[in-house]
Amino acid sequence: MGEGGIGIIVVVQPYFDLNEPECRLYHADTLTADCVEPNSVDLIITSPPYNVEVVYGTHQDDLSYAEYLDFCEAWLRRCYEWLRPDGRFCLNIPLDKNKGGQQSVGADVTTLAKRVGFQYHSSIVWNEGNISRRTAWGSWLSASAPYVIAPVELIVVLYKNDWKKRSGSGVSDITAEEFMEWTNGLWTFNGESRKRVGHPAPFPLELPKRCIKLFSYVGDLVLDPFAGSGTTLLAAVIHGRRAIGIEIEPRYCELTRQRVEAYLYSRQMALEIHEEPAVYEAT
Repeated sequence: MGEGGIGIIVVVQPYFDLNEPECRLYHADTLTADCVEPNSVDLIITSPPYNVEVVYGTHQDDLSYAEYLDFCEAWLRRCYEWLRPDGRFCLNIPLDKNKGGQQSVGADVTTLAKRVGFQYHSSIVWNEGNISRRTAWGSWLSASAPYVIAPVELIVVLYKNDWKKRSGSGVSDITAEEFMEWTNGLWTFNGESRKRVGHPAPFPLELPKRCIKLFSYVGDLVLDPFAGSGTTLLAAVIHGRRAIGIEIEPRYCELTRQRVEAYLYSRQMALEIHEEPAVYEAT
């Protein structure tokens, strides 16, 4: 193993590769895949495994907390290598967790990112309003040992060297209303349905949409190193960015391909009848 737990780097071929719009997905392990040029990515948006025993497939999501932080440091180093000097990183992570013991995940992973070399810009609190899904209360109606659970997640905004963006097309597609709303660091929108998307831990299209329009220019290169069901790639395609995804599970690679292709088909049909394309929602 190399620095930060990274193993032997492996050259991989795309699972699918579209030219127009430019969108590539690799069936590979983010820790070892050689598929992204160093210093080439404008914006990374990802939600890594949370280590809360979610059944993804081959990924082990029940590491000890020390092992989990080692894993995070390893993939953070790769992301740092891939970002341009003025590249940004929107990292969706939990504020904390109580499964397997209380841990300050957001603070700990942010500290790791800074150790790797990232500069900290800000944190967005995503209020997804899922408190109704909780099943653990600790000591019910007693001060003995109650659990306090915040129904929010974080989107930690980091950058590599320079926050001021000098590369890219210089073309922004964000509206005044969107800019005013989204620069407020409390975002409120619903989470995504696992059943509807077909992935155990999806985030909604609204999350990468906001990050893409707020932190990148039209034509920029967006990367998701834990592509999952492909929501980041789909958002990038919809909003005129180039996209690269890396995903270790083959069934989610296929799901991503289907979602992107379905949207492109609907867009083509809409153009032919002079209507706006519908945003594809998996069923």
